[in-house]
Amino acid sequence: MKSRPLMTVRIAATPAQTFGTGPHGVRMMFPVTGGDFAGPRLRGRILPGGSDWVLLRSDGVLELDLRITLQTDDGALIYMTFVGLRHGPPDAIAALGRGAEVDPSTYYFRTVPRFETAAPQYDFLNRLLAIGVSQARPTGAVHEIEELL
Repeated sequence: MKSRPLMTVRIAATPAQTFGTGPHGVRMMFPVTGGDFAGPRLRGRILPGGSDWVLLRSDGVLELDLRITLQTDDGALIYMTFVGLRHGPPDAIAALGRGAEVDPSTYYFRTVPRFETAAPQYDFLNRLLAIGVSQARPTGAVHEIEELL
């Protein structure tokens, strides 16, 4: 399988709103406050107002469901969503939950981003599949996204 760098996305979010334990696990939502993205063919900022809905399952796996709006430097809007998983040893995940910096090699954090835009110069995003390798940081998540060729 071949890929090439698409962009690095740095998401800033506020602390989680925790809904408590439901039938599928602990549901939480992280309101997105901003951030930025940059790659060989596009760059810009993340608009406030998106969110990352997560479900902490009983087996310790975190299921992610992100929906945000990217605004490119030339003003185009791009809808970005992804699903993903994060898991690892309990001590690493607990440290992430406390906002500590944790070596990303100690946990698994992968995403499957999708994009939608009406901007002709970024139409290629509507037709590609991508994967992301991500890191949780105290200030938010960083996602290295690759376009599958």
